[in-house]
Amino acid sequence: MAMKFCIETFGCQMNEHDSEKMAYLLASRGHEQVFDAEEAEVVIVNTCCVRKKAEEKFYSLMGRLKRIKSKKGTILGVTGCIAQLEKEGILNRVPFIDFSLGPSNIGKIETAIKNSIEKGKHFDFSENGGAPIYISIPDRTERDVKAYVSIMKGCNNFCSYCIVPYVRGREVSRRSEDIIKEVRGLAESGVKEVTLLGQNVNSYNKGTSDMGFPELLKAINKIEGIERIRFVTSHPKDLSDALINCFGDLEKLCEHIHLPFQSGSDKILESMNRGYTSEDYRRKIDLLRNRVPHIAITADCIVGFPGEDEQDFEKTMELIRDVEFDGLFSFVYSPRKYTLAWSLEMTVPREEALSRLKVLQDTQKAITLKKNRAMEGSVVQILIEGKSKNGGEEYTGRTRTNKIVNLPGERGMIGNLIDVEILKGYANSLKGRPVYQQMEAIDGKKGEVLPEKNMEVLHAQRNEGCRHHG
Repeated sequence: MAMKFCIETFGCQMNEHDSEKMAYLLASRGHEQVFDAEEAEVVIVNTCCVRKKAEEKFYSLMGRLKRIKSKKGTILGVTGCIAQLEKEGILNRVPFIDFSLGPSNIGKIETAIKNSIEKGKHFDFSENGGAPIYISIPDRTERDVKAYVSIMKGCNNFCSYCIVPYVRGREVSRRSEDIIKEVRGLAESGVKEVTLLGQNVNSYNKGTSDMGFPELLKAINKIEGIERIRFVTSHPKDLSDALINCFGDLEKLCEHIHLPFQSGSDKILESMNRGYTSEDYRRKIDLLRNRVPHIAITADCIVGFPGEDEQDFEKTMELIRDVEFDGLFSFVYSPRKYTLAWSLEMTVPREEALSRLKVLQDTQKAITLKKNRAMEGSVVQILIEGKSKNGGEEYTGRTRTNKIVNLPGERGMIGNLIDVEILKGYANSLKGRPVYQQMEAIDGKKGEVLPEKNMEVLHAQRNEGCRHHG
């Protein structure tokens, strides 16, 4: 019996990809995806527990879904990290749910729904040490310009604040031949950009005879049809020279890396069990920028970690000011049960931690705005992804350095790589216009992307020495 289903997602790209897989599995069985829980017969909440805020949002949503369930008899299920962490104990908080699946069991989503209808409550949590289940999504539409590809699951680092090893298990890498086969399939279906996913991609196939991560990037770089390659996330202690050298060598590898530093204080880094010093981190940044001067670097940072004093915080701010990140995801430390830091005394009052976070975020906002404004007047290549969130006739895409650009356009531009002049830099995005709007004398066809030969004419007219790269 076909049903309407809705998936609500919290968390990172891995959770988003897991939701995409569940949606594909259900849709391939004849079920219809809707995007309003009120319209659905089945609601799946895919959860994250890495940070307390995401967990709080989940429980808040469950209160609203309880009312919908009471009114309509909706089947309600929980998947993801909270499901794995709490297991059957989740019933103490949300006793009204019908099923729950850990991250390794999302392939059983239809069975879970069926069993909960026919037999009552259904729970399934396999051991995280088992081989991961990977689900390829062959059916794509013209709007699917980008795709995520999982290359591994789990993490072996056990940073003292992090719950990931406890909910996603130890590292298990996927066979390179299967990844390459999936990417080829995506290219054949029209996907132009792939993002390779792993908790620590630098550890891909570590200790095995299969190819390592730099070799995997080189293999994917050769796949016809794929125009851009990205990856997340890298751990600084495992960032190798071989991977750094891929930037600049591989023409499809985008000039952007997400490299969390978490703190600029060596004392705090040691307490976090990060495995590197602030000097080690700075050296990796120097190597990356020596390799590709215009590479964009983003990162994660935690403030208010137990034991952090004013001097430790100032070292973090010094690192931020020196490196000048393109963007930062910054958070106040939130204790996570089962982690090594769970038992540490909370030495930084909440109010002080929030005050430090504001200082940090204000500083980073100014840096990001400065960098974005410096791009005004430059010409960059972007991949048009779809309609802009701004509405109207605007479309949106990203530079190779992962900056969002909004510009006037039309539906036929989706999936195209086009050159765009940056008109205005904002705190979180850029405003641009297609270069062909200035080249009507050459092309004579406003509203169409210039032919390759005419783009070469345009490129020849530019002063390459003054050109910014994005």
